[in-house]
Amino acid sequence: MSSKVKLLAPCNAERLVREWKQQGKKVVFTNGCFDILHAGHVQYLEKAKATGDILIVGVNSDASVKRLKGENRPIASETDRCTVLAGLEAVDATVVFDEDTPARIIERLLPDILIKGADWPIDKIVGAKTVLEHGGEVKTIEFLEGRSTTSIIERIIEIYCGKK
Repeated sequence: MSSKVKLLAPCNAERLVREWKQQGKKVVFTNGCFDILHAGHVQYLEKAKATGDILIVGVNSDASVKRLKGENRPIASETDRCTVLAGLEAVDATVVFDEDTPARIIERLLPDILIKGADWPIDKIVGAKTVLEHGGEVKTIEFLEGRSTTSIIERIIEIYCGKK
């Protein structure tokens, strides 16, 4: 499937989730900013996909990332971030959300499995209550140690500007 086909509007994502579930497929959802994709992201997404059949990645909009991460972020646009994610074998679809949390898109999609990083206790994961109330599961995945977009940005600044 082309990466462009994997970039879904919320209404199309909702329709596809219904179709996939009717086909008996387990739909997995995770989310994040995914600004400057790195090995930790790829490993996390591969592990998320392994928990089900279809992986949908909710991607914070540019405005949402700016509110969460600061005025200088994101580095890559939401379109670029979705295109890169959609190019990964593990990712079946991406959907952008503009809120600071994915609560509304999770309510719309009602995935079978909600995945978040293991640094989040399940009772604090946005959307967990909704997924559990609809018979789904909530799981956490360990991150690849020492990988983060922030550390990549800091390293670039250190190398090219001579400062942190």
